[in-house]
Amino acid sequence: MKSQQSEILIRTLTVICLALGGPGAVLGKLNGDFNGEGYRIPSNPDALEFPQAHGSHPDFRLEWWYLTGHLYTETERRFAFQATFFRYADPPEERRNLISNRDFGAGLIHLAHMAILDTESGEHAHRERINREGWDAVAKEGGLDIRNGNWSLRMTDETRETLELRGTAGAGNEFTLELEPEKPRVFFGEHGLSLKGEEPTSRSYYISFPRLRAEGSLSWQGERHGVSGRAWMDHEISSGQLTDEQIGWDWAGIQLDDGREIMTFQLRRKDGAIDPFSYLGWVDRNGELRHYGAGEFHWELGEEWESPETGARYPLGIVVVAPDPELDGAETRLTLKPLVKEQEFVGRGGLAYWEGACDVLDRDGEKVGTAFVEMTGYAGSLQGRL
Repeated sequence: MKSQQSEILIRTLTVICLALGGPGAVLGKLNGDFNGEGYRIPSNPDALEFPQAHGSHPDFRLEWWYLTGHLYTETERRFAFQATFFRYADPPEERRNLISNRDFGAGLIHLAHMAILDTESGEHAHRERINREGWDAVAKEGGLDIRNGNWSLRMTDETRETLELRGTAGAGNEFTLELEPEKPRVFFGEHGLSLKGEEPTSRSYYISFPRLRAEGSLSWQGERHGVSGRAWMDHEISSGQLTDEQIGWDWAGIQLDDGREIMTFQLRRKDGAIDPFSYLGWVDRNGELRHYGAGEFHWELGEEWESPETGARYPLGIVVVAPDPELDGAETRLTLKPLVKEQEFVGRGGLAYWEGACDVLDRDGEKVGTAFVEMTGYAGSLQGRL
């Protein structure tokens, strides 16, 4: 049993390392649409058929379904949530051997993270789960239906692409949400591929619902509330993204009150430089996407907050400076102000990242939207933890 637990822990760290940008995430050499280990490489987004493509793709090494949102009760009490489901596959040859020998799990590992923020008390509750395929966890192919224990995400109407999300974050803290897209899904990245580096393996399919209407219930410390609000969902499919020179990333999903969204990330290098594969995408009110490269926008990092748990120093209060398509490309400045500073997620083995709900302020300090920010690689090298 101890050896099995150790194996699962190592795989957990590997999944987090790959997903959050640890060094060594790029795999093998490209061979057609496959890398040297036999994993498929994202190459042709037109080959993805929906709604089937919302499901699992175990011929790719790693994928995740990421959801965040801001929720309000009838009395305007404010909560925020994070829910991320990861699916990791062993190399295809190893998986074939496991399946032929009918070994448990068939080489698929499922990791999930859940968090709830109560802005009234400032408490940030978060939990992590890791299970083998079939061991209280599954991500189905051909349609969206994911479960890890009693945490789940499924598509309830394939025509409207509506979703049901269920999660918990400790005793008495749970939510059930119905999510409905308010605009069409988008593929971030030019030509449908999100590029993270020069290597042909450093890419992903990045499918997003940048604006979802959220309705449902949330229980906090045993007290149940009806809630409504706005959510964001990403689904990334890859077999390796960041390079050995990239130590982490800063990411933001921004939802403006005027009906537009921004997804942006900057990739940080070991030498302190910002990688040229950093990206910003504007989504207009109709769901049309406009792309900007690293030289066309920048982040101004704010005052550092030091985590009392890990000692990591996260530069919070970020300002995103970018051209605004509705202002003929004139510069806009958006400050992402954390609702609470203490929103660090610490998983098994001490691997940590900051995943926080923010308000969006314009240059005059007026609130113009909401956001979630993710900052990785500040708690030390993820690969070193292995």
